Amino acid sequence: MKKCLLLFLLSAFVFNEAEAQFTRYVVKLKNKGGTTGTFTNPLAYLSQRAIDRRTRYGIAIDSTDLPVSLTYLNQVKAVANVTVLNVSKWLNSISIQTSDANAITTINGFAFVQSVNSIAAKPVGIEPAGKNKFELENIERELPQLQNTQRLTADFFNYGTNSYNEIHLHNGEFLHNIGLRGQGMVISMLDGGFFNYLTLDAMDSAVANGQILSTWDFVARHASVVEDNSHGMQCLSTIVANIPGQFIGKAPKAAFHLFRTEDVATEYPIEEHNWVCGAERADSSGSDIISSSLGYADQMSNAVFNHTYADMNGNTLMCSIAADLAAKKGILVFNANGNEGGSSWNFLISPADGDSVVAVGAVNSAGAVGGFSSYGPSSDGQIKPDLASVGVSALIQGTGNTVVAGNGTSFACPNMAGLGTCLWQAFPEFNNMKILKAMQQAGTRASNPDDRVGYGIPNMKTAFANLLKDFATSSATVNACNATINWTSKDVRAMHYIIERKLPGEVNYTPVGQLPPATGDILAIHNYQFNNVIISPTPGTVSYRIGQVIDTALATLTLVYIDTANVTITSGCFATGTGNVDPDKVAVTVQPNPVSGTTLTLIIETPYAVTNMPIGVYDSKGRLMIQVNSSKGTGKKTIDLDIQRLATGKYYIKVLNGVKTIGTAELLKL
Repeated sequence: MKKCLLLFLLSAFVFNEAEAQFTRYVVKLKNKGGTTGTFTNPLAYLSQRAIDRRTRYGIAIDSTDLPVSLTYLNQVKAVANVTVLNVSKWLNSISIQTSDANAITTINGFAFVQSVNSIAAKPVGIEPAGKNKFELENIERELPQLQNTQRLTADFFNYGTNSYNEIHLHNGEFLHNIGLRGQGMVISMLDGGFFNYLTLDAMDSAVANGQILSTWDFVARHASVVEDNSHGMQCLSTIVANIPGQFIGKAPKAAFHLFRTEDVATEYPIEEHNWVCGAERADSSGSDIISSSLGYADQMSNAVFNHTYADMNGNTLMCSIAADLAAKKGILVFNANGNEGGSSWNFLISPADGDSVVAVGAVNSAGAVGGFSSYGPSSDGQIKPDLASVGVSALIQGTGNTVVAGNGTSFACPNMAGLGTCLWQAFPEFNNMKILKAMQQAGTRASNPDDRVGYGIPNMKTAFANLLKDFATSSATVNACNATINWTSKDVRAMHYIIERKLPGEVNYTPVGQLPPATGDILAIHNYQFNNVIISPTPGTVSYRIGQVIDTALATLTLVYIDTANVTITSGCFATGTGNVDPDKVAVTVQPNPVSGTTLTLIIETPYAVTNMPIGVYDSKGRLMIQVNSSKGTGKKTIDLDIQRLATGKYYIKVLNGVKTIGTAELLKL
C-alpha cells in the first residue's frame, strides 16, 4: 500500500528549491465543446461490455462519458515544451508536464481553459535511493504449515491450512463449492506495479488461461507493468492465486485489467489524477470491479499538497469524486481503508471516503482487528470502513516465487474484492449497491457497526442466502382442492427443496414434500412445480412456504426460506374414495382396503395412455409420505406399492397425469 497507508510513517522526502519546482500540472477545461462523442454512438468511446452494464442496471450515458474535446486537447499539445500525460473525461481535465513558465501562461490564456494547477514537482522516474512507499507493509517470510499440501476438506479447491483459514473466515469456500469462482467477471486493479507477474507461480494459471485482458502504465505511459513495483502483483495474488494445497485466491477464475497509476518513488496529487484515469479505463473497458490498494492523505512529498481529515468527506479530492462516479457507472469499487491506525493521522484515506466505495479494514484469520488498520468514520460521518477482511499475516505471492505473508489493508482490500466478485457472479440481476448492501447485512457487526471494521466481517453464505431470497419468486393456484405451486430459484445439484404448508387455523408450517434440484454443478436458474392435495374441513387461506437447502453438509446444513405463496379454499376439502375424478370417468381403487400387510395393489383405469404418471401417498395432514413415478397404456394397470414404513392410520393416494389429477383414493392402514 502507498506511503500514507503504511504501518509506520516514512520520512518525508527533502527537496532543494530546484527539485521542488513544479513540473506537472492539471489543466481543467470549461466544457466539452467540439467533442467527437455522441450519445447515439457510445461504441466510439465505450466497450460493448461497458454499454451492457449501463443497460442492465438502467444507467444513462451522460456528459461525463463523452471524450474530452479533441480540438482543445490538440491546442494544448501544440504548445511548445508541453508533454500531455493523461486525459480525464470524467473531470474534463488534462495532466501535462512542462518546465516552461511561458507554456503555462499560454495555456491559461486559452478561452476554453478554466484553470491550470500544479500537482507535482519531481520528473517521472527519479526514485530516491532506498525509498519505497510500500516497503513497510511488513513482509513475513515464514508461516506455520505454509507448505501443507494435504487436502483438508471436501471443498472444490484444496486450500491448504492457511489459505483455508483466510477464506473460511467469510465462509467463502461455500461460493467456490457452488461454482462461483469469478468466471465471466472482470476486475480492474489500480496499483504501483505488477512486478514479474507473468513468471510467478500464483499467477501462472491466470496467465496461461488468458485471464489478463490488458495492462497499462499511466505513470510511464506504456503497456508494460512487469518491471515496476511488486505491490500490485502481491495484491493480485490474493485474488487469482492457484497453488493447490498452499495458496488459493478468492476469485481465481476472474479476468483482469492491470493498471499502474502510482509512482512509488513519490507522493503527489498527479497520482490521484492517474487514479481517476485508471478508473475511467476500468469503466470503458467493461470492468465489473475495481480493487485499489492506494490512498492519499497528509504525507505528500511536498507539504503544500497535504490533505486534511476534513477533506475526507467523499466530495473533495479528485480520486474520491471519481471513485463515486465509477460506482454511479455500475462498478463495485473496493479500496483499502488505510494503515494509519497507529499514526498521528489515525483515520481513513481517500478514495476510501467515497460514500459508494467499499472501504476495507484489516483483521487476521481469527477476526481480530489489526492495530494498524485505519479508523473511521469519514469526516462527514459515514460509517467507515464498510467491511473487513484478512490483512494481518495475509497470504501473498513473494517476489522470490515463494508464498509469504504481509500486513496491510492493502491485502484486506483484494481479499474482500475477490469474494465480492464471486457473490456478484451469482446475481448479475442485482446492481453493485445491492451487492454491497448484502455484504454489509451479512457482517458480524451488521446491527451495530463501528469505526474499526464497519459492518464487520461478512459471511458470504449469509449474503448469498439473502440475495437468493430477494431473487426467488413463487406462485400458487388451486383447483378442486388440488394446489399447484410454481417457483423460480437458483441452485446446483447438491441443493434441494422442502415444501411446507400451513392450513386455515394452523399456526405452524408442516412439511408436505420435497423436490431435488435440476442437475448441474454451476449455479443456474431453474423453474419448479409441486402439486399438493389439500385436506382441510375449514375454508380460508392455505400458505405454502418454499425452503431451499443451500448447504447439505451435516456440519453446515443451511435451510433458506426463499418465498411463500398462498391459495384460498372457499369450502372445506375432503378426501372421497375416488374424489376429484376428471370428466373421462377414470377409476382409482385400492385392494385390499383396509390393509394390514406391507404391500397393497393400486388399480388405475383410464381410456387413454399416461406417459408421465406420478403417484403420491399423503397422510391425514397432507404430508407426502411416498412418491412413485410410473406410466400406463390405455385401460387398466395394477401397481404394487410398498407401504411397510407407513404407520397405522388414514392415508390418501393421488394419481396424476403429468400435473393434472386423474383421481384419489382413501387408504386405511391397520
